Amino acid sequence: MPTAYAPKKNIPINKAQQNGNDFITSPPVLPKFPDGFCWGLATASYQIEGAPKADGKGKSIWDTYAHTPGKMKNNDTGDVAIDHYRRYKEDVQLMRQMGAKGYRFSIAWPRIFPKGTGQPNLKGLDFYNRLVDELLDAGIKPYATLYHWDLPQALQNKGGWQTRETPKAFAEYAGFIAEKLSDRVKHFFTINEFQNFVDMGHCGIEMTVQGKPVQIELAPGLKLAPKELNQVAHHAVLAHGMAVQAIRAKGKKDTKVGPAEVMFCGVPVIDTPEHVKAAKTATRHLNARFLDVMLTGKYSDSYLKEAGKDAPQFTDEDLQIIASPVDFVGINVYIPKMYVMASENESGYSKVPMNVSHPKMHSPWHTFSPEVLYWAPRLTHALWKPKEIYITENGCAASDEVSSNGEVYDTDRIMYLRSAMGQLQRATSEGIPIKGNFVWSAFDNLEWTGGFGTRFGLVHVDFKTQKRTPKLSAAWFKEAARQNAVV
Repeated sequence: MPTAYAPKKNIPINKAQQNGNDFITSPPVLPKFPDGFCWGLATASYQIEGAPKADGKGKSIWDTYAHTPGKMKNNDTGDVAIDHYRRYKEDVQLMRQMGAKGYRFSIAWPRIFPKGTGQPNLKGLDFYNRLVDELLDAGIKPYATLYHWDLPQALQNKGGWQTRETPKAFAEYAGFIAEKLSDRVKHFFTINEFQNFVDMGHCGIEMTVQGKPVQIELAPGLKLAPKELNQVAHHAVLAHGMAVQAIRAKGKKDTKVGPAEVMFCGVPVIDTPEHVKAAKTATRHLNARFLDVMLTGKYSDSYLKEAGKDAPQFTDEDLQIIASPVDFVGINVYIPKMYVMASENESGYSKVPMNVSHPKMHSPWHTFSPEVLYWAPRLTHALWKPKEIYITENGCAASDEVSSNGEVYDTDRIMYLRSAMGQLQRATSEGIPIKGNFVWSAFDNLEWTGGFGTRFGLVHVDFKTQKRTPKLSAAWFKEAARQNAVV
């Protein structure tokens, strides 16, 4: 940690700190989190590991997509990324120095099953064994995500998420990983951001920020019709349920499992009963294809009515599998899907247009709305009552220029984290069972189609030399984790 960032002790109070005739004589009372709250960091395999062919790894859809001309900014790829596959020991020590209590990483499915199914690749498994051991030696609790979008290309060639064979293959892979790692890894997230990999990867989306359209596409870059898209969504939640059952069957008895979904949240314009009720209704509808069916065991009437002839095909047995009980719910929270207000229309809510001047962070899609870190877990708790909630991602990109003295003063990221974590602490103070938060991201990395120019990390990475430099936000995170409070 840069010595310039070390907190000063015993600073005398001077006249500039007077308030009328009173002096500040005691330290401030900081907003505290519950005991045991996990201050975590997060990454994903394709974005950091590199080594796409090392030790028998198979090709993923991102290995294919990133090498397709015109898909990636500056033609960047994850072939090297931040070389974490070879530098993981250094990276774990950096996280230890930052005071991280937990690390959410993802396992590359094609490292374990190069063809998606069949014989496992034990050399690929060995990497994650070494990583887990290194984390535990550093006092960092490992949290593993089984699918962060790098589907084996061999399965995509057979239809990918459009076929029911992929959920079966995913369950086989999930069970194998649980069998081999659950003696040390006690928390598994099945799938990361169902809504995003389904919609952005199989149709593409467009959103409006500050009056400008923002288009986003992910691998495999398909353009499916609505009925086909809804079937992909169904296969994704079916894969989740099948994986939960496989982990229960193969993992140690104290293994915990749950999803890590991007939370599409309706934020009420005013915290009054009628607007909160509207936000609750909107949020359930926005998550009908994923969280709602996983946690209730049925597709809502409003979703099926809206989908009509484009609704997915499913069976009662599918719904039972999809609703396999989970130990926690992970939600990735960056922005509200919309602001809402109460309405007398059929839905019970109306969308409030976002002002063109509404502030945003560095990413073109990232509106600055820190209150969503309060409303997302509050509404999750109100709607579905999960036993535990984890914020599995939250963070922001920044310009992150290296100053003349070699440091990175990312004051905007500190502003974001302080604001967002303040809202999250408010939720914990009201008794919502939030067990931890994982900042995206531990390190600068390949930001999908945005390439290497969009930096989310608390650690700066020079992508040419692979030099790691903790940013000012890393010092903020360390002190926040040490005090278990918003600092």
